Amino acid sequence: MTIERTAKVNALTALLRTVDLGVDARRPLTDTKITDISHWRVRDEPLAVAIARAEALRLSKRIDVLDSELKDNNIRTTELLEASPAAPLLEETGIGPVTAAVVYTAWSHLGRVRSAAAFAALAGVRPIPASSGNTTRHRLNRGGDRRLNRALHLATVVRMVHDPATRAYAERRKAEGKTSREIRRCLKRYLARHLYRALNALHAATEAIPIAA
Repeated sequence: MTIERTAKVNALTALLRTVDLGVDARRPLTDTKITDISHWRVRDEPLAVAIARAEALRLSKRIDVLDSELKDNNIRTTELLEASPAAPLLEETGIGPVTAAVVYTAWSHLGRVRSAAAFAALAGVRPIPASSGNTTRHRLNRGGDRRLNRALHLATVVRMVHDPATRAYAERRKAEGKTSREIRRCLKRYLARHLYRALNALHAATEAIPIAA
């Protein structure tokens, strides 16, 4: 749904930039502006403009529907996560319900992934030597679960802005000469291993709780 919404917003923006319908679309469309467009009524205007307006109306209404569905999905996903052993993941900075669900689904259950390093490889964030001459460096492995990789990337970007410890780490590595891309690679690898170990610990603790007779 998120991908479809992005496509519809892009299409609406392109249309408004091509045909003058009285909307300034030079900047990204706000939710309020999209809702306003969805309330347009038929007007007496040239055929080409009328067709463009009708298409803008259709796109905006579809975006509103997707927004409602995404909101409901987000609420339901949060409820399911809060009822699962993975609930503490939602307390992690940068880990929302969608990211938590992607990580939890990839992890699945105790024993599915044999180690934190294997989970990092599954996420496409396992370091691979890529040294050249006097330069020693690593790159991340390609492949793996692309949804998991994207979820970790988005969480890392948020943590670099809102998590003090992550910001301090990034500044320290930057002072050492690391590029922003290299720093994100390190943080994604750390986050993958951290979340893997957290899920293992949470499920181990849950299974250790005795069931009352």
